[in-house]
Amino acid sequence: MTSMAEPAVDGDRRNVADAVGVALLGAGAVWSMITAAAHDGRPEGVLLAVLAVGAGFAAGRIVGALLPVAAPCAAALTGLGLAVALPHLAPGPQFATPLGGAGATAGLLVLATGAACCAAWATPVPALRLALRLLAGGIVAGAVAVGSPAGAVTGGGVLLCSLAAGRMRRRGVGIAGLLLATGVVTGTAWAVAGGVLPDGLSASLEGQLSERRVRLWRDALHLAHGHPGSGVGPGRFGELSRTAAQSLLPDGKPHSAPLQLAAEQGLVGVLLLAGAFCWLLYALWRGPRSTPVALTAGAALTALAAIAAVGDALSFTTVTVGIGVLAGLATARPIADETQEAAALSSAGRTPSAGAAGPG
Repeated sequence: MTSMAEPAVDGDRRNVADAVGVALLGAGAVWSMITAAAHDGRPEGVLLAVLAVGAGFAAGRIVGALLPVAAPCAAALTGLGLAVALPHLAPGPQFATPLGGAGATAGLLVLATGAACCAAWATPVPALRLALRLLAGGIVAGAVAVGSPAGAVTGGGVLLCSLAAGRMRRRGVGIAGLLLATGVVTGTAWAVAGGVLPDGLSASLEGQLSERRVRLWRDALHLAHGHPGSGVGPGRFGELSRTAAQSLLPDGKPHSAPLQLAAEQGLVGVLLLAGAFCWLLYALWRGPRSTPVALTAGAALTALAAIAAVGDALSFTTVTVGIGVLAGLATARPIADETQEAAALSSAGRTPSAGAAGPG
């Protein structure tokens, strides 16, 4: 009786997680339009990002259910190809410090590494699993070749976390650790912008991040303090930031997703972004895939969140689509598993009746 009830319970949990995700993404879209109307802003970028994540998640769910190994493998190769071609796909100025191609290259490489590792854990064939892990290692090495040291470092971290995930029995502990890591990175970026760190540590971090980037962060924090409720309006940071106005190649962004939302959409925008990230990790925690697959995808999303906290990654549609695709792949229930489960339940249901009929 218990075994027959468990699939229904899992299905209910997945429905709840999906409903929460739809609500958060919808709230993010609505709030961007509200703040845009209040401050004459431009919400198109936020709306496109929300649509990209949602569409990518749905696509990942579908292909992940049909092709649990081939789909993430194809996603990894696609991400690698886009990362190599990104400088030619993205118009406008490209900032090389500190994240290589504006952070988007690093983000794509991290997502590609995570997808390859998820495919490795999804296959039961040892030789194929080894080949897919070699592919992940090749993507990390390729990050160095395309000039993205951050992609190499974070991608290598995802690969190591994926290997360690095979020894974890409780994914909740791993998910909690990923949330803590994201909070530390985001909090550090916020502390640098606020100038509250010790002088030695602050000088060291500012030297690695570049003086211009830190000034952009401080402009964003200043705007957020002046308009804490709804911000200055989506897309208006470039108009109001002194540092951005003085730049020879302005792109209108502070190169930090949390600080950009704080400046342009206020505290509510930051909370919605944090809620969307927590939803992705919650979906992985309650998802039907194995613990190594869930934690590997979570590690990749956490690495991307760290990149987005200190660089410009979420402004690229290729990255936001990749986020949704990876999350969808890692939360999809393969059709083969459902078929086997249904067959097992059907067999268990017939056994008692056959036994009862025999003695009679």
